[in-house]
Amino acid sequence: MANTALSKKELNINVEYLTRVEGHGNIVVNVKDGKLEKCQLEIIEAPRFFEAMVRGRSMFEVQHITSRICGICSTGHCMASIKATEDAIGFKVSEQTKLLRKLLLHLETLDSHILHAYFLVAPDALGVKSVVPLVVTHKEVVLMALRMKKNYSDMCDIMAGRHTHPISICPRGWTKLPSKKDLETMKEIFKNQLGDLSKTVDIFKTVKLPSFERETEYVSLTHPTEYAFYEGDITTSDIKTTISPRKYKEVIHEFHAEHSTAKHSKNKRGSYMAGALARINNNFDKLNEQAKGVARALNFKVPCYNPYMNTVAQLIEVAHCVYDSLRIIDLFLEKGINYAEEVTSWPTKDEWKNFKVTSGTGAGVVEVPRGILVHEYTINDKAIVESANCVIPTNQNLANIDLDMKKLIPEVIDKSKEEITLLSEMLVRAYDPCISCSVHMLKVDFVE
Repeated sequence: MANTALSKKELNINVEYLTRVEGHGNIVVNVKDGKLEKCQLEIIEAPRFFEAMVRGRSMFEVQHITSRICGICSTGHCMASIKATEDAIGFKVSEQTKLLRKLLLHLETLDSHILHAYFLVAPDALGVKSVVPLVVTHKEVVLMALRMKKNYSDMCDIMAGRHTHPISICPRGWTKLPSKKDLETMKEIFKNQLGDLSKTVDIFKTVKLPSFERETEYVSLTHPTEYAFYEGDITTSDIKTTISPRKYKEVIHEFHAEHSTAKHSKNKRGSYMAGALARINNNFDKLNEQAKGVARALNFKVPCYNPYMNTVAQLIEVAHCVYDSLRIIDLFLEKGINYAEEVTSWPTKDEWKNFKVTSGTGAGVVEVPRGILVHEYTINDKAIVESANCVIPTNQNLANIDLDMKKLIPEVIDKSKEEITLLSEMLVRAYDPCISCSVHMLKVDFVE
């Protein structure tokens, strides 16, 4: 790949570790004699083999195993796992169960998005190395961010027994349903956070993100009547049609890249993007009015082709999740919860007599903070998992990060070494990668 701008400068930049991302890896950029010889994100950690771990295990316990894939989006993995087992045996959950699962997914999305925006992205925008210096210069903002994150974690505890690795959601429903007092407590927390949400929008109005665009394909769930997180079909900005979750391989084509121990993904192009920006590009019209108001306040318009704006997309989703959570809570406070739907984590002996399991393959697809997540299991008539496949959002974004960097470097080659390094680091951070899920980020090597 040649570019006239590249001949003006040759680079030899080595950043051994990139902070404020989850996991480890390398960015390698090699510009020599005016030629961009190498520009890629290398994932170097060992595979974790969760698909092998669940083989031979009961469908009623695999969600506890797969939730360990990630400490940030463990609820999402748990949810995708449960949906896959239910789909495999043809089990349909109640509308109450669906709504409560949607509420729990909102809580995890809120917790993760606030973490990313305030603690991983904001230091770059304010010119510091981490959130620690901001404790001195922006103490009240840091305290507010910590309060918001703690509140979302606390509500996850209320809903699922604990935030990380939830215990009360399971195949068929919930082992413990929230009480009226629980719902009232969560509503009060959300109401108290509306001011923090407004302040967050005002703060990020002043944050200047890099100006960069690369038009790509965006992949997400979509639903005809709601902004899709828990249910829906798969769509992309290119095909503009829908694919059922079981046919996810018609869109998500995984492949091996020599420079990565994590698989890459593509559809018709060389890459695609998943995550908040993809969801909003595909489903902007399904956002609630409060979220659309935040989009206007932050001057966000679709389609948006700037990957750095993924953080802004996350803040728009924060508003959507807050107000949709309040809607769900109010619904249950008005009509009540049917506690007769509580189930045991494993069917009892009496339940087994009427609980029929037929062998089959099912897919569970949900949207987690970093993008569309797929779990697929084949289950036999003894309710045992025979095979599994997990497609992680970060894996799906890796090829897109590579192509973004290949376009970015020639455009910023006239900047200083420090500026180019920061822009590269910020680009990767914008995707909010969770490398533990994929296999793991980040050392940066610019090789001359």
